[in-house]
Amino acid sequence: MLRKPRRMMSQINVVPYIDVMLVLLVIFMVTAPLINPGQVDLPSVGQNLAEPQQPIQVTLRLDGSLSVVDPLKGQGETPIARGQLVALLKASQASQPNQPVVIAADRNVRYEEVLRLMDLLKQADVKRIGLLARPRSS
Repeated sequence: MLRKPRRMMSQINVVPYIDVMLVLLVIFMVTAPLINPGQVDLPSVGQNLAEPQQPIQVTLRLDGSLSVVDPLKGQGETPIARGQLVALLKASQASQPNQPVVIAADRNVRYEEVLRLMDLLKQADVKRIGLLARPRSS
């Protein structure tokens, strides 16, 4: 009795892959209702978005002097002492607590001085502090 030579299987058996996928599908279907979705507060139709507030700009010069540009007062750049800056910012934050403050430091000012100014702003209870950067000119 002669046997036929066995041929190689030319197809991949996908049944084990289908079994694994069905098990994963069942697991996801069971765990999906247990997950708490995050709360999303969507705006209503008639609600307007608030205008972004113009930041107060505090300029720190190389000689350590400070000046302030307050868009709410409409004045230009005003030189100010550090003690007066704290009082001005506390008054501003009392009327508008989310008023941002940006620091515009001279390029050659030491970073330590910028950090001291940031600490001063934190003492004045400023919640939104930013750094103003100007692009380099080519």
